Amino acid sequence: MAEIAERSVEIQLGCGLMAAIFQLGKSKPSKQPVPPLPIKSSANDLTPIRPSITYLDAKKSAKNPRKLGVKHSTQPPSITPRNSISHDQKHVRRSTSDGTRISSKQSSTFSSSHKMSQVVNLANTKKPRREPTFTPSDLTATGALNRASSTGNIMLLGQLGNLKQQKNQNGSSDQKTIGKVVLMGNIVKQPSIRSHMLNKLDPDVVKCMGNEHYRNGRFEEAMALYDQAISINPRNACYYSNKSAALMSLGRLMEAVIECREAIRIDPFYHNAQSRLARLYLRLGEAEKAIDHYKQCGRKVERRDIAEAQDLKRSICNCIEAHKLRDYSTLLKESQNAMSFGADSAPQIIAMRAEALMKLQRHEEAYITIQKGPNFETELCTCLFGSTKTAYLLIIRAQVYTLVGRFDDGIAAAQEAAKLDLSNEITKILRRIKGLASARLKGNDLFKESKYTDACSIYTQGLEQEPYNSVLLFNRAACRFKLGQFEKAVEDCTAALVLRSSYLKARFKRADCYMKLERWEAAIQDYEILLQEKPGNEEVKRAYLDAKIQLERERNEDQKQRKLSNGSNLVLVTSN
Repeated sequence: MAEIAERSVEIQLGCGLMAAIFQLGKSKPSKQPVPPLPIKSSANDLTPIRPSITYLDAKKSAKNPRKLGVKHSTQPPSITPRNSISHDQKHVRRSTSDGTRISSKQSSTFSSSHKMSQVVNLANTKKPRREPTFTPSDLTATGALNRASSTGNIMLLGQLGNLKQQKNQNGSSDQKTIGKVVLMGNIVKQPSIRSHMLNKLDPDVVKCMGNEHYRNGRFEEAMALYDQAISINPRNACYYSNKSAALMSLGRLMEAVIECREAIRIDPFYHNAQSRLARLYLRLGEAEKAIDHYKQCGRKVERRDIAEAQDLKRSICNCIEAHKLRDYSTLLKESQNAMSFGADSAPQIIAMRAEALMKLQRHEEAYITIQKGPNFETELCTCLFGSTKTAYLLIIRAQVYTLVGRFDDGIAAAQEAAKLDLSNEITKILRRIKGLASARLKGNDLFKESKYTDACSIYTQGLEQEPYNSVLLFNRAACRFKLGQFEKAVEDCTAALVLRSSYLKARFKRADCYMKLERWEAAIQDYEILLQEKPGNEEVKRAYLDAKIQLERERNEDQKQRKLSNGSNLVLVTSN
């Protein structure tokens, strides 16, 4: 009878007995007793036996060091003992606590004649197939995978049950399950985890997310997502082209050119990339390259696009010709035409326009032109346009910076230009900029020491090298103001303001000179302009009010003089 009961228990478990292998080293016996399963040992008595899955407690495993195994029953017997196992007891409760409810007290009451075989033959069992493993970072979107053992997605029957989660000391769950868990025997499978991982790492999905950011104007976020898609699949030309579009929107045109080039290298017939690269070259003033790429765009190109590129090409040729002839008025006009044709970020056009404004003594506009132009990196500019064009842009930038008083920036730009082009002209300009910077430093030191005459002479030496430097003109005007040479100081300030109308220091100094010369109306005009630029400047307000008071007092005195003169004339007439 015991043998029949043993076989029936094995039949009910099936492959569930595999749990005994893994549970032995992990589960601890619970203190809650398990109602015994009755089995008929004789005609009148029911002797309690262990549950269908029997575990060795700590004491018995220590006493019996034999290797554990399990007997497999391939064919279930056709007849089972009647009433040996009830319907409710056929299904073992699948909970973590139920799987460990065998205590040493219950095991001591069992009869040795009805004990079940607890030996599991590991040699006759097949290791379950190992499922793919995932790192914690791969599962951040869905939670951690519930791993029952180190041999794959195998979970003990006693640990499944109602999917109760073991609690740690803080009462929080140590493990989490993902979605719906499919139970097949004692194998835990998650059918959606692999598809989720593919969706998460699918570069097209990442690209679509970047496109959404791009449409909403979040170009930095879009570019980061395009970079992620490229890192997953670097052989897709679309990702590079989309990244180029994001860089264009951020004003980083040269980097956009590099990304477009890569897209075309991967797929030379990618018309979107060809069209985008043509527009980039158009904006950068490379008309011939723009025309070449427009011709490779297929149906995406329109005739007006090619016509615009051809107009730009003619305008650039006119700019080059005017530059050779030193016709700066024509150069200014043609450079404006080139920008209207789409070359709004062309380094060569910007440099020629700034040079024309500088030669026409319009320093303020030249500085604005350089500032509004894109700030290209020297390495990228050299890579795309060559060293000669890059050196020309840098040397013009250096001269404009020097004219507005940014001597250190001017020297740095000129030195970069000299590295790319060691021509005599660039070397001469670099030497002149260094001389101007030295004159300014020496003059400032002498001015701080109240040596105004010496400082004035140093500034004059600097102006001999560059007569139209507004900063040196203003500094010499300050020295002349201290020396009481107000008329000469006014002349220097006026010259500086002609070059730079927004030079507020020069305007304020000229107003002070007018106050010293008692030219109240001229001083009031300068103070009014200063108040428009700096309405909260208290010093300007006080000087402005003082000038108005002085002007009113002068007018009152003039009126008195006129009255007195008129009265004396009446007396003379009467006496006659």
